[in-house]
Amino acid sequence: MAGAGSEPFQASEHQHIRYNPLQDEWVLVSAHRMRRPWQGQLEPPVPENIPRHDPSNPLCPGATRANGEVNPLYESTFLFDNDFPALQPDAPSPGPSDHPLFRAEPARGVCKVLCFHPWSDITLPLMSVPEIRTVIDTWAKVAGDLGAEYPWVQIFENKGAMMGCSNPHPHCQVWASSFLPDVPRREDRNQREYLSRHGEPLLLAYGRQEAQRKERLVLANEDWLVLVPYWAVWPFQTLLLPRRHVLRLQDLQPGERDSLAAIMKQLLTKYDNLFETSFPYSMGWHGAPTGSLGEAEAGHWQLHAHYYPPLLRSATVRKFMVGYEMLAQAQRDLTPEQAAERLRQLPEDHFRQRQEKA
Repeated sequence: MAGAGSEPFQASEHQHIRYNPLQDEWVLVSAHRMRRPWQGQLEPPVPENIPRHDPSNPLCPGATRANGEVNPLYESTFLFDNDFPALQPDAPSPGPSDHPLFRAEPARGVCKVLCFHPWSDITLPLMSVPEIRTVIDTWAKVAGDLGAEYPWVQIFENKGAMMGCSNPHPHCQVWASSFLPDVPRREDRNQREYLSRHGEPLLLAYGRQEAQRKERLVLANEDWLVLVPYWAVWPFQTLLLPRRHVLRLQDLQPGERDSLAAIMKQLLTKYDNLFETSFPYSMGWHGAPTGSLGEAEAGHWQLHAHYYPPLLRSATVRKFMVGYEMLAQAQRDLTPEQAAERLRQLPEDHFRQRQEKA
C-alpha cells in the first residue's frame, strides 16, 4: 500500500471522502478532475418559445385532462388528483410471503399535482414573492391534510426535461404513502441517533455550524439558510434549512413563510443565472413523519428541503450517476466550497429580466 504524500492536503486539489451523517453514506471528492476535457454527451438547449397558454396542455386553466375532467380557470395555485397515480388508497394487500427472499408489503396512498401558476411560460424564480408565498401556503395545507392520515407526505418538484419532467407548466407533485420510504427512513434513524448522542437535532447543529463557517453558505436571512452541504453529491446541490427548530412545513409561522418565499426566489434566480438557462433540478421537502408515526416523539427531526441540480460545467453538460456511483459510492468533481462560492457571487436579478431591460 502506497504511503501518504508529502505535500499538504488541499480539498480543491486532492481526492478525499466526506461523510454524510444524514444518510450514513460517503462521497468521493475528486476536484482535480474538473481539468479534464469533456467529450461526453451534450444536452439540447432549453426551449424558450413556450406558449403562455396552450389549450391542449392538460395543466393549463380550462384544459381537458386525460380523464375527461376540465380544469377550472384558476388564477393562482391549483391542486388536483394525479390522473396517473403511482399510489392509490384502495390497493389490495399482496398477502403473506412464502420465503424471506420474496417479501412484499401493502402500499397505499394518494398522489396529487400542484400547479404553481396559471401561465406555462413562467417558473418559480420569475414569480413574485407573494406568488411563491401562496405556493408555500398550499404546500403546508396539503402536507397537513394528507399527513392527518398518512405517515409520509413527499412534496417534490422535477424541473426541466433533463430531470424527466414531461410538461413545462410550473408544477410539483405530492405523494402521500402508507409507509415510510427508504430515504426519510434513513434520515429518521440518523437524526434520532445524533440527538441521542449529542443532545440536539443534527440539522439544527449543522445549520449553526455552517452559518458560522460561511465557506459553504450561499444565502441567509433572519429565518433561513441555503448552503451547499459538506457532503453534497450533485455539483450545485443545496440544502435549505430553517434557523429555528421546526418539524414540518405546516409548523411555519407567517413571517417564516414570507422569508422562505424570498430566499427561494433568490436561490432559484441564482441557479438560472449560473449558466443563463432555466436551471433543471429535482427538489423535495423532508419533515417529521405524520399520521400514526407523527404521534411518536419527533424532536430529532428538522424540516429541510433538498435541491439536486444535474448541470456541471454549462447549460449543456450534466453530471451522470453511472459506473462508480451506481456500483460503489457517490463521487463529485467540483468541491462543495467551490460550488458555494460560484453561487454566492451570482447576481440576484434574473438574467432574462436583465436582457429585457437591455
